[in-house]
Amino acid sequence: MQKFFEIEKTSESKARAGVINTDHGQIQTPIFMPVGTVASVKTVHQRELKEDIKAQIILGNTYHLMLRPTMDIMEKAAGLHQFMNWDLPILTDSGGYQVFSLAKSRKITEEGVKFKSHIDGSLHFMSPEVSMQIQRQIGADIFMAFDECIAYPSDYNAVKTSMELTHRWLKRCITWTEENKELYGHKQRLFPIVQGSCYSDLRKISAEVISEAGAEGNAIGGLSVGEPEPEMYRITNEVTDILPTDKPRYLMGVGTPWNILESIGFGVDMMDCVMPTRNARNAMLFTWQGVMNMKNERWKEDFSPLDEFGTSFVDSAYSKAYVRHLFVSKEYLAKQIASIHNLAFYLDLVKVAREHIVAGDFYQWKDSIIPQLKTRL
Repeated sequence: MQKFFEIEKTSESKARAGVINTDHGQIQTPIFMPVGTVASVKTVHQRELKEDIKAQIILGNTYHLMLRPTMDIMEKAAGLHQFMNWDLPILTDSGGYQVFSLAKSRKITEEGVKFKSHIDGSLHFMSPEVSMQIQRQIGADIFMAFDECIAYPSDYNAVKTSMELTHRWLKRCITWTEENKELYGHKQRLFPIVQGSCYSDLRKISAEVISEAGAEGNAIGGLSVGEPEPEMYRITNEVTDILPTDKPRYLMGVGTPWNILESIGFGVDMMDCVMPTRNARNAMLFTWQGVMNMKNERWKEDFSPLDEFGTSFVDSAYSKAYVRHLFVSKEYLAKQIASIHNLAFYLDLVKVAREHIVAGDFYQWKDSIIPQLKTRL
């Protein structure tokens, strides 16, 4: 029987190249996952995601899909794969981060969270069981346990209380999934989430609890929420020292190209972030040569290809001058071109990182390329 996760090669230290096997296809790790919050990766067609960007898995979000289009529509469509015409793997966030970001319009209890919709102010309730049911209805190949993502900074006792609530909720998530059948005929796998903010002892406790849960994969949450970059790296490294080596590790919500490479170096296998599309819509392009602000005057008469080292069709089809013109003119096409470019770059970044892990020189390559990635053009 095919294993869910197989490690093909480990580099000099913790970085590893592996394969995740799902009923909707194989995922080569390390992998970056484009965010399709409301059944759409913003400004990008599914065809472009598959054929040009080379995405192997995308994300959906429980909170947003619950509100729109609603689970009634989702079930009638036979799940998110059918609804959005995407036949590759999907991962769903539990909705915990979105619910807890509604600080002024929600109330947390042991049972779950009552909150007001950001759309129309209507009242809703989310519990571990409700989150599990919704993610089943969405049909995600990989879905997240319902957790509390606490704000940074928070005092020690508040973080400890929040972490312990997350652990109790995890038990309820596991119980619900064990008692309820999967939908749509494909395997759905639950990942628990390590919490504990930037307190090493709490992260250690949480990582041990999550490891003992025996899930097929594990996630690291509560980072990239405002903490200094060195703190994010420190905690990621400490947690991956504890999480099982034979299961995929997912670092949630990270990040810049250099964040991604450093995280891979700590033994992370999966990452996601809205940054490539959000920054693209604001005229920021990531490239192997550095970060480009496409509104800069310097591109006004630069008729060279958008990115001579880029892998997507937009990189050779359009010039820097043309894309700058689109942004200055506030044309929607600018956002689409930039989003395709950035996502293709992120997928190329992890592909090349994987190649260096296999070759055995990942850390040397990483340290040499990161200063170049950070260069402002």
